[in-house]
Amino acid sequence: MPDREKESPEQLDRLGRAEGAERADGAERTGRLRRVEQSERAEQAEQAGQPETDAERRRRRAQFLRDLTEARELRDRVQPRRAKVARLRHAMRMRTFRW
Repeated sequence: MPDREKESPEQLDRLGRAEGAERADGAERTGRLRRVEQSERAEQAEQAGQPETDAERRRRRAQFLRDLTEARELRDRVQPRRAKVARLRHAMRMRTFRW
């Protein structure tokens, strides 16, 4: 934008955050593309009759667990009341559990 000199520091800060978010989106997209390529390679190897190696299986499992954690964190941010109730319920279960 050519007229950024006229913008207040708060507006510049917001713009900086928005640009940073766009960069994060780009990194997220490349990560997704990489995962898609890896899954396609795994499917091709499976179709060729080659068994999956332990390293590939662990890599896929780790990626799945990262995605699952990310989804849970997103759900907790979107539904804070439900997340709080779930935390309280879990704490109650842990207090009443006997070894």
